Amino acid sequence: MAENAKRAARPRRPAVFLDRDGVINVDRGYVASRADFKWIPGAIEAIKALNDAEYYVFVATNQSGIARGLYTERDMQELHGYISRKLATSGARIDDWRHCPFHPEGTIEKFKRTSDWRKPGPGMILDLMKKWPIDRARSVLIGDKESDMGAARTAHVRGLRFSGGDLLAFVRAHVLSARPRPS
Repeated sequence: MAENAKRAARPRRPAVFLDRDGVINVDRGYVASRADFKWIPGAIEAIKALNDAEYYVFVATNQSGIARGLYTERDMQELHGYISRKLATSGARIDDWRHCPFHPEGTIEKFKRTSDWRKPGPGMILDLMKKWPIDRARSVLIGDKESDMGAARTAHVRGLRFSGGDLLAFVRAHVLSARPRPS
């Protein structure tokens, strides 16, 4: 009941679902610590611009490194805490996070399985849509891989493929410029 009340108190808005590695940070392969983390140019500013334009901003990230035993969920959560704190210093925020620690070829038994949360499955996006009042028709997923685009198609949101460069310029050109203007 409390979750429904919280959801009802939030306004219905479009959302931007961001992949993490390759969109928010440089994909160096299994990034799980602050030492390995490097911001994509314009990422902080892009997230702030989306917040200011009243989009919900979510991260939906495959994290098979957990299933492979390369790092723990706690390591990942500590990194996400760092990202959130850094964003906050610029007045930006991620509204909610989802990750998929599962992989059928994992070495950690607890995480060794197939999951519809693993992109191209839509599970993370659909879970966020259950918990937040999202305007699906005006929402987008920004990712750097075909698996991200597959998740967008299956969740029935527009997928935008980011191939690098400045994320703020990309968001301005492909999300904010396409936003309907109030009359």
